[in-house]
Amino acid sequence: MDAPRKIAVVGATGRVGHHAVDLLAARGHDVVSMSRATGVDVVTGDGLAGALEGVECVIDAASAPSPDGESATAFFTAAARNLQEAGGRAGVRRIVVVSIIGTDRFTAGYGAAKIAHEQATLSGPIPARILRAAQFHEFVGQLLAWGKQGEVSYVPKMRTQLIAARTVAKALADLADESAPAADVITEIAGPREESLVDAARLLVARRGDPIRVEDVSDPSDPDHGLYETGGLLPGPAATLAGPTFEEWLDSTN
Repeated sequence: MDAPRKIAVVGATGRVGHHAVDLLAARGHDVVSMSRATGVDVVTGDGLAGALEGVECVIDAASAPSPDGESATAFFTAAARNLQEAGGRAGVRRIVVVSIIGTDRFTAGYGAAKIAHEQATLSGPIPARILRAAQFHEFVGQLLAWGKQGEVSYVPKMRTQLIAARTVAKALADLADESAPAADVITEIAGPREESLVDAARLLVARRGDPIRVEDVSDPSDPDHGLYETGGLLPGPAATLAGPTFEEWLDSTN
């Protein structure tokens, strides 16, 4: 790592963002936490110019407030445009964005919104790095809650390589720390092994002692459901693989 610098984190209170703030601060950086809670709105631009004063790098870890594809696309493209424009005026030298493995294969929904996010960021004047990540360990509990119907939770069939949000945050911090130009603009990070999302959900339920039954479900009406089931969201051969596994993560958090 080079000398400490001023780094802004968009989505600083979110699942990945709060870890990035902690990790960067521990490395001695001057961290600017950017979220609506801190008075910065990257979609409207409110508070953005002041927050970016003296910032050298921006980590964009914000999540769209709605999973709807059209709404998410509007959110991400507005945020990317504002960060590029305001960042350019402030002298920002790099933007690092967290995205999703396989996002370039989606045809609709949140996944397609993230490819629009990537494109909007890469089209601006500030050099950018894109880190595509696998689904987070924390995602499993969220899907369990979303799919609950009475005594059953319906979880999508998905082949994935689950990864801890903190591990992704560390990779983002490493990209922010880099001083030399990167060989690859887009890179991938995933957990150490392929896992079934349904099996992970069943393990989580067992660890909680929850009597709920977990069933897998496939949604043919979703034009991208095949991506989940056939490995379209698995990392490529050049991806960085990093632990902990889902089971190890459960051991450390319970």
